[in-house]
Amino acid sequence: MTPAEQSKAARAICELAPIVPVIVVKEIAHAVPLATALIKGGLPALEVTLRSDCALDAIRAMADVEGGVVGAGTLLTPKDVKAAKAAGAKFGVSPGVTGDLLKACADEELPLLPGTATPSEVMRLLELGYDMVKFFPAETNGGAPALKNFSGPLPQMKFCPTGGINIKNAVDYLSLPNVICAGGSWVAPDNLVQAGDWAGIEALAREAAALPR
Repeated sequence: MTPAEQSKAARAICELAPIVPVIVVKEIAHAVPLATALIKGGLPALEVTLRSDCALDAIRAMADVEGGVVGAGTLLTPKDVKAAKAAGAKFGVSPGVTGDLLKACADEELPLLPGTATPSEVMRLLELGYDMVKFFPAETNGGAPALKNFSGPLPQMKFCPTGGINIKNAVDYLSLPNVICAGGSWVAPDNLVQAGDWAGIEALAREAAALPR
C-alpha cells in the first residue's frame, strides 16, 4: 500500500463523521457496548488506543460491531502495527512518525494517520506522498490558529487534530478548510464508561456527530 493509497483510505474514514472518538478500553466487557453506543450516536470511526492490557482484545471485539470502522491508536512500532492488523484494525493512528512505522503500515496494508506537529514534518510526509495526517497535540501546539496558518503554505495537507479538543472548541477546528475531522475523548468519558451509562455516551456521540464542518 503506497502512501497515497494509505492517505486516500484514511481520509475516507475521517470523512465518515466530524469526530473520531479516542478510546481507552480498560475492561473488555465494556468494548462492545461502548462501540455500539458510539456507532448508534453517529460516530462510526473509532480509535482504540493501545494504552491498556486489553486494547487488542477490545479491537477484536469491536471489529464485529455492525456499522463501525475500528482502528488502533498509539501505534509506535512495527510490532504494534502487526498486532493491530491481526486484531482486525482497519486503520492506524500514531502520535508521530518514524520510517519503520511507515514501512510496517505499508507492508501490512494498514491505512495510517501519521502524527505531525510542525511544518517540517508535514513537508516530509507530503514529499513521501501523504496528504492526510494527524495534528498532535493540537491545543498545546497552537490549536486552531496554528492549523489555519498551515493552510497558507501547505494547502495540500488535510488534518485530523487531536489533543485537548472538546465540544466547545471542536467547531474552531472543523470550520478550517484543511480539517476533515477531529479526534476527541470527551465522547467516551471514563466515568460514564465505568458506570455503564451507554445511553449517556450515545447522547454525547449524537451531539458530536451534529457538529458542523
